[in-house]
Amino acid sequence: MSGLEGRAAVVTGAAGGIGAAIAVALAAAGARVVVADVADGGATVETITAAGGEALAVPCDVSDPGQVAAMVATAVERFGGLDVLVNDAGISGGSSLLHEMDVETWLRVVAVNLTGPFLCTRAAMPHLLASGRGRVVNIASTYGLVGAPEAPAYCASKGGVVNLTRQLAVDYSPLGVRVNAICPGYIDTDMGGYRASLGPEGSAAANARRDAAAALQPIGRQASAEEVAEVAVFLVSDESSFVTGAVLPVDGGCTTTFRHP
Repeated sequence: MSGLEGRAAVVTGAAGGIGAAIAVALAAAGARVVVADVADGGATVETITAAGGEALAVPCDVSDPGQVAAMVATAVERFGGLDVLVNDAGISGGSSLLHEMDVETWLRVVAVNLTGPFLCTRAAMPHLLASGRGRVVNIASTYGLVGAPEAPAYCASKGGVVNLTRQLAVDYSPLGVRVNAICPGYIDTDMGGYRASLGPEGSAAANARRDAAAALQPIGRQASAEEVAEVAVFLVSDESSFVTGAVLPVDGGCTTTFRHP
């Protein structure tokens, strides 16, 4: 993709999963990348630098305004500005019916998944505007487009990200900042270490359920994180110059059908 050489990017949630894949793909396209995450982003940075790219790991809880401001300031100081923001950091919150969910879980999921993109975009926007070529990509979810079993906080937070994307596009596209969202479907990652926390048997069962659900979709499999990353790179590249306010499912067709498990 063209137009990314030398551009400065922040990717949240980039220590692993989709965020790491996006950071690596942006660096491969020529961007300089801040790997922001509550977890150690060193492995992502090592992957990028080993391939000849430039990256910096910055610890950041996206629900904390102070940490977000400091992370963006570090990116601007290191790279001299900011051109790209990818809001990927997110948590699942586990599975629960709404009336059985504790308030703390609801607040934490919304804080990370919805308030996080708000805080990061708010801190980054002055620099994205100043760059003259600012780009924002929000990683939402198919669960932000449809209802899903026992995921009230996750569905609500990702639905908020979907419409926040549209609203930001209305305000900022006339000012030169394009804003789009990706809604991944069944992706072969373990977001937030959820499956790992279940133990070997529980993790294997969760994997089996996920594989079975993915098999029902039109493409019939899970995607790799790298397949999502390529779409993110497109959305921040010059090739997508007339795309803003788009909410793009990368889901193997799962939201096109009623064939849910």
